[in-house]
Amino acid sequence: MKDLFYMGGTFYMGLLTLLLIITTAWIIYHFILAYNSKQKDKMDVLRKLGYGKTMGLFVLTIGIFGQLHGFSNMFDAIDGLITSGGELKPYMVFSAIKVTMITPMYGILIYLLSLLLWFVASILIEKKLENQDSV
Repeated sequence: MKDLFYMGGTFYMGLLTLLLIITTAWIIYHFILAYNSKQKDKMDVLRKLGYGKTMGLFVLTIGIFGQLHGFSNMFDAIDGLITSGGELKPYMVFSAIKVTMITPMYGILIYLLSLLLWFVASILIEKKLENQDSV
């Protein structure tokens, strides 16, 4: 797992990990705040939770941007190799493409986690608010 982190590039993988922590903390914080609150404004609570889902989408976008940056570096390396008279072998290209896939996969996993957390938190809060209304 640690090898994938370094292969994906410490800048983008570190940024994605930081955003994972922020997104997860945001959703959990607002879930706890809303669940323990007597507030009955369901739309305000769900809107704040929805920001966590939006942050997860932002993380996915950063992961895709990291892949595009990796492709740019790959093409520069290929250009440098060909310019210097080196021979480009297919396994070199496929290995580079494999490395560029790490950041978007990590971004997708973080986005899916944010969706799951948002979905569970939204359902639990809606049920709690419905129970408050029926009492």
